[in-house]
Amino acid sequence: MYIRKFLLTACILSVNLLFAAEGDYAISKIPAALLDNAHVVKRMEEGRFEILGLGKSRYYHKYALTILNEKGDEHAGKTLSYNKLREIRSFDGTLYDANGKKIRSLKKSEIRDLSGVNDISLMDDTRIKQHSFYHRQYPYTVEYETIEHYNFNMFFPNWSPYDDEHIAVEQSAITIVAPSDFTVRYKAFNYSEDPVKSMEKGMQTYRWELKNKEAIELEYASPFFTEIAPVVYFAPSKFEMEKYRGDMSSWESLGSFIYDLNKGRDELPAEVKQKVHALTHSITDPYKKIEALYDFLQQNTRYISVQLGIGGWQTYDAKYVADRKYGDCKALSNYMYSLLKEAGIKSNYTLIRNGRSAISHLDDFPCSYFNHAILCVPLQNDTVWLECTSQDMAAGYIGGGNANRQVLLVDETGGKTAFTPRYGLKENLQLRKLTATIDEKGLLKAIIDTRYKAVQQDYLHGMIHALSHEKQLEYLKKNIDLPHYDITTFSYAEKKERLPVLDEHIELTANNYASVTGKRLFITPNIMTRSGAKLKPNEKRKYPIFQQFEYHDIDSAVITIPDGYTVEARPAPTDIKSIFGKYKADVEIKEGKIFYYREIQQFSGKFAASDYAALVKFYDEIFKADRARVALVKKE
Repeated sequence: MYIRKFLLTACILSVNLLFAAEGDYAISKIPAALLDNAHVVKRMEEGRFEILGLGKSRYYHKYALTILNEKGDEHAGKTLSYNKLREIRSFDGTLYDANGKKIRSLKKSEIRDLSGVNDISLMDDTRIKQHSFYHRQYPYTVEYETIEHYNFNMFFPNWSPYDDEHIAVEQSAITIVAPSDFTVRYKAFNYSEDPVKSMEKGMQTYRWELKNKEAIELEYASPFFTEIAPVVYFAPSKFEMEKYRGDMSSWESLGSFIYDLNKGRDELPAEVKQKVHALTHSITDPYKKIEALYDFLQQNTRYISVQLGIGGWQTYDAKYVADRKYGDCKALSNYMYSLLKEAGIKSNYTLIRNGRSAISHLDDFPCSYFNHAILCVPLQNDTVWLECTSQDMAAGYIGGGNANRQVLLVDETGGKTAFTPRYGLKENLQLRKLTATIDEKGLLKAIIDTRYKAVQQDYLHGMIHALSHEKQLEYLKKNIDLPHYDITTFSYAEKKERLPVLDEHIELTANNYASVTGKRLFITPNIMTRSGAKLKPNEKRKYPIFQQFEYHDIDSAVITIPDGYTVEARPAPTDIKSIFGKYKADVEIKEGKIFYYREIQQFSGKFAASDYAALVKFYDEIFKADRARVALVKKE
């Protein structure tokens, strides 16, 4: 223990000596190149993570940020969370002016101590300590120094020198200290240097450092920030949390830990067992059984987060959920697992990281980076995935936030990785049919029927289940690109299918939709689906192009024109093929009607930065084609 205290004290003293002199944070000392495209400059950062034992660790963190302008103010504060597994031992801060002169130190009374519980949490022992200097005389520098003690070592802090784009890094480092017999695993991305290693008095040390790196500025359709910026992920092999010991040196062993943690929590009450058999005894199709039990889950439970210590990983048992009618993602997935088990259907409790924070490149680096639980049901010729926190999704559909993600399937044999379904062109379909009339004054009356499938319907699905009819109308009015229009009626209808379908019906009128100039009438036949993407050329593109969402839209419109008009000009057919997608548009005028057809396919994938000019051209051609007009002239 003496050695460990000495190591930490030595680290703190060395950091303070490095950045203690008056004026060290003066803006004049920042290399000029680091000011380009920067709102913030990270002047220094020293992190030191010490493994004190199988279930104990300590993290010392000191950093200083120079805030150059108001766009950097969001980084001028510090927030730490704590609970019974995480203790904040110290929280200090200092404010400096543009010349690096100390203005004042942080007072303990200025640190806000707040509940960390959100609106969807029933039980959560997390609290947060929070502070910001709220200084507005630019530039200024904030320095924070904290020490945290963890009663676990299942998670290590990652080293991300760049906290965000527009932050330049003058210096950033992290040191990992562990006993010689403790296996520290790490995986680096966008960082090619090996760590500096040393061994002293039975303690091994690893150190990573980065100096004088310019700010990152994201470009249109860049890969995720985590795939561009330098980062090193850390994880243990052996670990402990609240007396539970585990091993994550392989996905199999991590899965075994999760399975053992939740073993025996699948026993259902007698009345629920009877209900399971009543619902399924006459059904022979396994998918139909799953569907019936999933509907029972949705009708009889609701999602509420429960995060207490090991409860962030250990589920409440099935009887708890059956009795109280609620649970978090772990408890609801375990409850559904238990319902299926009673019906004789095997399933896998499944860990996933959902949302935009998903990390796609850790498949060969077992670690506990998951933030959600779902259920996987392998059938003889099929696999059914279930999002058990949803009360309105169809069985087998898990939404765009869970799609195409690496997951950890857990059972009695341990863990194994798999991927959730990928929704592509075939699934993400939008079909729009429009019938309209336009009079001599340019007044448009239109009936629009649109069918959305799979991820294309996700947002609207969430909206109609969360918002009132009045709020839905507000949303529509903000998102329809028409001048001076009024929605006279609208409605939604859903088909709860494995690939969900949502039908939207809108009737509207729009004054002056068509332009009237003398005896001519100018009409844009693409009324509802005009592309807004018009990109600026960038000859110095740095990063690959990343298109994540793949979709297929087909529009058809029939527009009745006023009597007495003939065609003076109409757009030529458009047919565009690109590595990024395909686009077609065509206009015909006959029997007093404009017949308009539009089809677009957007492909997903990563493309070279050198292909950016082709992307600009592709979008520019679509932008123009979508706004092409028909010119009508009135007969004399």
